[in-house]
Amino acid sequence: MSGILWIIIVGFVAGMIARWLSPGPNTPGGFILTTVLGIAGAFLATFIGQTIGWYRADQGAGFIAATLGAVLVLFIWNRLVASGVIGDPGNRRV
Repeated sequence: MSGILWIIIVGFVAGMIARWLSPGPNTPGGFILTTVLGIAGAFLATFIGQTIGWYRADQGAGFIAATLGAVLVLFIWNRLVASGVIGDPGNRRV
């Protein structure tokens, strides 16, 4: 149980730092989406690190790599919104 709590805490902090570092609208908002952003960044950093040989199969990305992965996920999100591939959930017309 403490492992899951630790993943949530690291994901949230990595997501907050990524939102602070990344330029753009940063529309994924709220505690849950910020945490998901950080966790997705950690998974992306782990995948890339294992693919290029930085981590073994049983290792995961650290806090800094998770933050960099979250910045990359946020950059991709912003590019998809800017190109119109996906809609901007923060800018809905009523």
